[in-house]
Amino acid sequence: MRQLITTAGPLTEPTPEALATSLRVGDQGFWLDIEQPDDSDYALLQDTFGFHPLTLEDIRHQNQRPKLEDYEGYAFVVLFTADWEGGDVRIREQHLYLSRRYVVSVHLEPSPELAELQSRIRSTPELTRRSLSFLFYLVVDKVVDGLFTVLEAIDDETDALQDSIVRRPTDEALSQIYRLKRAVVGLRKNLGAQQDLFQRLTTGSLAEPDMTVYFRDVYDHIVRQHETVDSLRDLLTSAMDVYLSTVSNRLNDVVRRLTVIATLFMPLTFITGFFGMNFSWLVSHITGAGTFALGMGLMLATVAAQFVYFRRQGWV
Repeated sequence: MRQLITTAGPLTEPTPEALATSLRVGDQGFWLDIEQPDDSDYALLQDTFGFHPLTLEDIRHQNQRPKLEDYEGYAFVVLFTADWEGGDVRIREQHLYLSRRYVVSVHLEPSPELAELQSRIRSTPELTRRSLSFLFYLVVDKVVDGLFTVLEAIDDETDALQDSIVRRPTDEALSQIYRLKRAVVGLRKNLGAQQDLFQRLTTGSLAEPDMTVYFRDVYDHIVRQHETVDSLRDLLTSAMDVYLSTVSNRLNDVVRRLTVIATLFMPLTFITGFFGMNFSWLVSHITGAGTFALGMGLMLATVAAQFVYFRRQGWV
């Protein structure tokens, strides 16, 4: 699906002929957004725009890293954002082409951030009339800021995990910690590369003098996200330590209780085992109610003495 936004307003599903005319005339800049590209879209990018085949290969085959590559007449940018889906983090790639006449964004999955920006432009069309660089800033700023929502969700999930671990540690909580930690490590790696990318944007030839401050603002957002990811990684490491400590404490408590129970029964077992031996002299002398009461009293007194001792030691 294609969306074309120009200084004259948005245009849905632009044709290759209309785009070729806009490129040939060049009287106004435009932003073309392509979602879930098919073969006709790739043909449009290669034949109409003349983009290098290596950039199209990067779009087809995901798993790139954030980068900025200069080509003749345009630059190719790969950015990363993420979605929070059912307790898991899904990292998405955004591919952008930037020249002094157009901005082209291509993404394989739906992008709520760009859809929101398009709605904003429709309601405030004067945003597109400043400059093409400003339009590019709006796009990358929206893509970058979309990560804040994911980081907040990870932070909330981490807090909830810590609370649930303190109440009752489970294998599911440990698995979720591992999943979030892998996601945070991936986000940290991508954010580090995106910091370098925006450093180049703020100092390179693509940034107009009056746009440098805007790109520095996006760079500051990435720095904040990188710091947040570092703190989240520490929080998840702490959550794992809390899990291990809680499990260890619970295991120690269970072992302590079982040890106390086993220790209480040890003298009882000895007494009943001793008086239960079938020696003829022993059997003939332990008959009668008094002997039975003496044995029961001895066992109760032994258990009571042990219990008092354990209580003073703080074991029960």
